[in-house]
Amino acid sequence: MPEGRGADRIDTTTVHPARRYNYWLGGKDNFAVDRESGDQIAAVYPGVRTLARENRAFLGRAVRFLTEEVGIRQFLDIGTGIPSADNTHEVAQSVAPDSRVVYVDNDPMVLVHARALLTSDPAGATAYLDADLREPEKILADPQLPATLDLSQPVALVLIAVTHFLTDDDRPHEQVARLLDALPSGSWLALTHFTTDHLPAEIVRRMEAELAAGRMKQDAVPRDRAEFARFFTGLELAEPGIAPVTEWRPQVPPEQRPPLADASIYGAVARKP
Repeated sequence: MPEGRGADRIDTTTVHPARRYNYWLGGKDNFAVDRESGDQIAAVYPGVRTLARENRAFLGRAVRFLTEEVGIRQFLDIGTGIPSADNTHEVAQSVAPDSRVVYVDNDPMVLVHARALLTSDPAGATAYLDADLREPEKILADPQLPATLDLSQPVALVLIAVTHFLTDDDRPHEQVARLLDALPSGSWLALTHFTTDHLPAEIVRRMEAELAAGRMKQDAVPRDRAEFARFFTGLELAEPGIAPVTEWRPQVPPEQRPPLADASIYGAVARKP
């Protein structure tokens, strides 16, 4: 990855979800505008930082499940975000060093830091594509994809906290279905999506008021359980099925998990027959 590649595209005056998410996780790869937006949202929804942490923890558990229990060795991770601890290839290769991962993101800040995503175990491989979930054909046509992954063998499509940034006009369910159509039988989908299903009515009202007043910009579209379930149409859900991320194969007892209102995001992992 050439030094500085993508840096000339970084807009430090406009909020970007990847940088704001990095801020909520306690990272330093963000700008004042991202921190301001993150604080505005946190003032209305104080649980958002917990949501970010629990969503990240789900990624680790899902990748470990797919690698350790299912035997998946190939991952297509779209909406990668700024590299953090326990990236997909790090989790997968800690179980199976020969795991291969293609990362995809459209944020130039992620592109600048993509070297951290390319530190593969010599037995495996990683690649990075500068592309957008809204353009699945561009992703599928990129020569780095078949150069890194064998698309005749099962692949795990990883979409963690990305589909809620697509509006209904972006046709998120169709975009995910198009990607799954290109993957063989035995492939998997791991996906999380923000919802207001578990938020107190007062928080929802405050969000709506802030959005209506223009004090908060809506760049994430919450969807309910039924809308989330549509992403898994025709797939075989792994236990426990669709659940809040804190309830999906948790590694801590119930009394140590945060309230659902503090991590109102659905997660699920499913197999393509």
